[in-house]
Amino acid sequence: MSEHWLALYTFAQFRKRADDPANDAFFSNEPAIWAAMERADGFIARAGYEDEPGTDIWGEQVFPKYWADNGDGWAPSTISLWQDLESALAAVYRGAHAEILKLGHLFVKEAVDYPPYVLWWVPKDHQPDWEQAVERHELLGDDGPTADAFTFKVAFAPDGKPVTVDIDRSRKIAEHNRLRADLPKAVQ
Repeated sequence: MSEHWLALYTFAQFRKRADDPANDAFFSNEPAIWAAMERADGFIARAGYEDEPGTDIWGEQVFPKYWADNGDGWAPSTISLWQDLESALAAVYRGAHAEILKLGHLFVKEAVDYPPYVLWWVPKDHQPDWEQAVERHELLGDDGPTADAFTFKVAFAPDGKPVTVDIDRSRKIAEHNRLRADLPKAVQ
């Protein structure tokens, strides 16, 4: 078993203010998507938000240098921890989260000048805070993928060596997640 967890930070910017009705579908789907992510194989934990009851706050939420405040002081961003690359890939690009990603163009600006996410390894039982996540995000944006800040396409193992994500394993995990989602919670 690995002595590391995979950290994942995502960052986007709404096309309009967060409270604009154009974002209603984003917010109405958010609880179900988080529930699916939290049930996914390989999920460890995620950062909560100040206005979200029952979640841990991982430090003060800050945003990367790419952030342009549109008047609401907010941008959709997340931090989560995963057991491995394949589990994170399965949860992010397949299932409920993948469905909302298909609608992303309706809510968020295309990430042209910055990466939409960053991955990095943390020691097991380490909980990164928002500042650490933003630092890694900016590192990826400034230097491209390295062992300290990378993507699914250009990934690294905890020892810093390049690695290829096992797509077949990720697909199997995604299928297992889908089957589990269809079961009553008591059976899971």
